[in-house]
Amino acid sequence: MKILIAAAGSRGDVAPYTGLGAGLRRAGYDVALATTDAFAPLVRNAGLEFRSLPADTRMRGGGTGRRELMRTAAAFVTELGQGFADAMGDGTDLLLLSATTAPLGWHIAEATGTPSLGVYLQPTAPTGDFPPVVTGSRSLGRLANRASGRFALRMTDRIFEPAVAELRHRLRLPPASPSEMRRRQEQANWPTLYGFSTALVPRPGDWRSGLQVVGTWWPHLDAAERLSADLEDFLRAGPRPVLIGFGSMAAGQGERLSGIAVRALRRAGLRGILQGGSAGLAADADDVLTIGDIPHALLFPRLAAVVHHAGAGTSAAALRAGVPAVTVPVTADQPFWAGRLAALGAATAPIPFRSLTVDGLADALDHVVNRQAYTRAATRAAQHMETEDGAGQVLKAIRQLTGG
Repeated sequence: MKILIAAAGSRGDVAPYTGLGAGLRRAGYDVALATTDAFAPLVRNAGLEFRSLPADTRMRGGGTGRRELMRTAAAFVTELGQGFADAMGDGTDLLLLSATTAPLGWHIAEATGTPSLGVYLQPTAPTGDFPPVVTGSRSLGRLANRASGRFALRMTDRIFEPAVAELRHRLRLPPASPSEMRRRQEQANWPTLYGFSTALVPRPGDWRSGLQVVGTWWPHLDAAERLSADLEDFLRAGPRPVLIGFGSMAAGQGERLSGIAVRALRRAGLRGILQGGSAGLAADADDVLTIGDIPHALLFPRLAAVVHHAGAGTSAAALRAGVPAVTVPVTADQPFWAGRLAALGAATAPIPFRSLTVDGLADALDHVVNRQAYTRAATRAAQHMETEDGAGQVLKAIRQLTGG
């Protein structure tokens, strides 16, 4: 059976599907991952076929205001839709669609008669348990949470309208709006599996049938991969350090953030590792090491804490390692995950990115490293996550859907 996984966005929106795809390949399936060209090496290193989606993820790195995010998202998905049908190829037996690609993939599935399954990284369905993750707001009460969740879906549908209209015209399908297609999928109980841990987000009781929280899909890790000699030497040279990094966020703010990070580490009496990322964090000192991209699974278990932007993947990786966190959310779903970590007791209260200061970061680091309650909470979550098999649950759903 030929399975095509379609995902687009930043590295954190794509990397989990390399691990999911590798797991399905080990189970005997022929797996391709369609995403943007920047992630071709990730896909191929996982032993998966790469297919190109024509959208520029750099478009997502602009302003963080809500209107700016809406504009850049609309431009991103319009470009994405132009080449999605080309990535489908011949002989695809099953489509696995991320939250970003599903509103386009549904139409391709309709045109080709291909079965499809949702594989989402964030909770998107409205619920009374919490407001939409993209709002980053506190709970408004069950009724208002559900209402704001439905409103968020309508805003998503608006973003996809131009891309969907163009795609359906190309596929020679009759006109259908994104909201109409979404209603069809919901009425049919379209199966959607959510790739995060119930330690962070238990399945809401008011979700419709067909929606499951199955556990995290971890990025593919080559069994032969090791940390560099310089990093190993630094880790062994003293007490466990703190990693500070902002992933694909904060482009162009490296100098300011590096200064805050180094001064806060020293004020808290801690050694540190700065991960360059899009911000370009860097420092040169005996008590601070600068690194590039490193697999979380190799490094995180050897840290005292992680300071991060609260992306879904980084948040899960810190918990999996049993390591507490200081979160500095920037935008989108990051305040949601930061709040979840704090509610678990595995992280301090979030520090909004615009409010980050040396004193605030130093105080948070002192708390999270020296108060063992944070580590104990992270360890409990890690033990829970060990009981979950996200890739295995997807495999089970595929067999139920296809009968093979």
